[in-house]
Order: sequence, then structure tokens, then C-alpha cells
Amino acid sequence: MSDSPEIISVRGLKVGYGEKVILQNINFQVTRGEVFVILGRSGCGKSTLLKNLIGLYSPLAGEVWIEGGNLVAARDKERLRLLRNFGVMFQSGALFGSLTVLENVRLPIDEFTSLPDPVKEVAALAKLKLVGLGAAAQKMPSELSGGMRMRAAIARAMALDPRILFLDEPSAGLDPVTSAGLDRLIKELAHQSGISFVIVSHELASIFSIADRVIMLDNQAQTVIAEGKPAVLRDTSPDPSVRRFFNRESDSVQPERPNSMS
Repeated sequence: MSDSPEIISVRGLKVGYGEKVILQNINFQVTRGEVFVILGRSGCGKSTLLKNLIGLYSPLAGEVWIEGGNLVAARDKERLRLLRNFGVMFQSGALFGSLTVLENVRLPIDEFTSLPDPVKEVAALAKLKLVGLGAAAQKMPSELSGGMRMRAAIARAMALDPRILFLDEPSAGLDPVTSAGLDRLIKELAHQSGISFVIVSHELASIFSIADRVIMLDNQAQTVIAEGKPAVLRDTSPDPSVRRFFNRESDSVQPERPNSMS
């Protein structure tokens, strides 16, 4: 992936709320067709960082360059142009329960294009077929399994043919078999369609399966403490806390012993 052109470049990003800094000095790049994972312990700021990357929050400092434009500084038509480069799947899919699966996928097409209705229908159905849900087009979200809802949410995020997909905890709550199927879909979309994925996750099995590269955040350091291929970080990181995370080892805290009765 190293010879692929950069599609995202994050430079000197500082994020937080008001005067409270959550993360600072965040720097990384994502290349075309890469599956890039943001990970770390609970409370380290993964979701906060994601919301700054997609423009939901404004960072305290720094830049987010997407396809050659700085999303932080962009306004009006330029900002809209940059936003059209990516789709987002929020945690749990966030489908509208009152709409069919097909209608959910059509929503971005209805909002941002003036295509004729039959063309919108065909385009939305094509995205559902791409994620293996063509037969579920007329079902309601409540009729779908957890894995199917995630696939439908990915189809909706792809509705406008973005070059980048941001996914927030796509495997959360899924059983291992369903999660493996979702991992396989993500890899196929990245490698066959050239879509770049930026994924927030702490599911180690999925991370080792899909990630070309990861960054690890730390809430004490308030920044990136490791970057690279997950297997390499697991085996050779000079930071013992990084190795423990990837090897699912607990911190060396001894349990308290109950007072002996004498």
C-alpha cells in the first residue's frame, strides 16, 4: 500500500471539548484502498477523533486533508465537495426503523442528487447487492439480524460512491461468525473497489483480519503511541503496554488477598 497516493492526511490535530484536551499532536496518513484502524483502550478518544475527522466536531487545532482539501478550513461549496468524498457508518448502523432497507440506502441519493426515481431505485439496489442484501431490500430494519443491519448501513454509506468509508465499531455485538463475514466484506470492498476504510475498533480478531495498518491511542499520553501493522506491533513494539494490548494481557496488578482469619 505504500506506493498508493495519500487520500487522507491528518496534521497536528488537537481535539477536545472547550478547554479540555482529549488528544493532541495527532499525525497520520491513509492511502487509497487501505484499511486503516484506530484503536486503543476504552476512553482514549477514538470516537472523538472520528467525529473530528468527518467534520461533526471542529478540532482545537490542526488540519484534516481529504483528497487535497483541508476539511477544517473549508467552507460552503468546498466543504460540501470534501464531504461528498466519504461515507460514514455510525455504531450499531443507525438505520431508520420506519423505512425499508432500500429506502434507507436511497436517503443520501434522494438528498444529494436529482436523478429520476427509477435510477435512484436501481442505484440503491445495486449497493445492497454489493453487500449481499439484494433479497432484503423490502424488509424493515427490525427484520434484519445484527450483521445484516451493519451491511445495510455500509450500503447506505456507499450510496454516493465515496472514495472513503468511516466505520465506527462495525463488529460491536456481533458473534464471531457474523463478524468474520463482515471482515471479509470490508476486505473485498477495499481490494476490489479501491475504497479506503478508516475504522474505529477494539475487536482484536477483526483488527488482525482486516487492518493493513493501525494507530493506537492512549488516554494518558493523549496521543498516538504506536503505528504500524498489528502483528508487528504485537510482536516487536518497544512499548510493553502496546504488546500487552495486542496479546490481550492484563496489566501486572496483583489481586488483593482477603485478610486471613486467625
